[in-house]
Amino acid sequence: MRCRLAGAGGQASVDLLAVLPAVLVVALVVFQLLAVGYSEVLAGDAAEAGALALAGGGDAARAAERALPGWSRAHLRVRVEGGRVRVVLRPPSPIPAVARKLEVEAAAAVGAR
Repeated sequence: MRCRLAGAGGQASVDLLAVLPAVLVVALVVFQLLAVGYSEVLAGDAAEAGALALAGGGDAARAAERALPGWSRAHLRVRVEGGRVRVVLRPPSPIPAVARKLEVEAAAAVGAR
């Protein structure tokens, strides 16, 4: 024998629709945090590549740019001052204003120990 409440049909669908915006916001925040962390690693690698090129007499800015995947090169700034290479990288984001505020920076230096 089945017992069914009157008017309860579709309640799970309504609950899902109510929670869906919160789930999407949480997913967006998690994606953004992962993108910032990955960008930090990429910036560090690019700074090291630039410093190694500088130590070998090469073009540090070009080496830093070539150390990055294609999608991130458009959001890259490299500054070379003396024996120091500074890389600023903007992480990918669906909201450009957020990406500008979350820029990451890394530096590497060439010097005698």
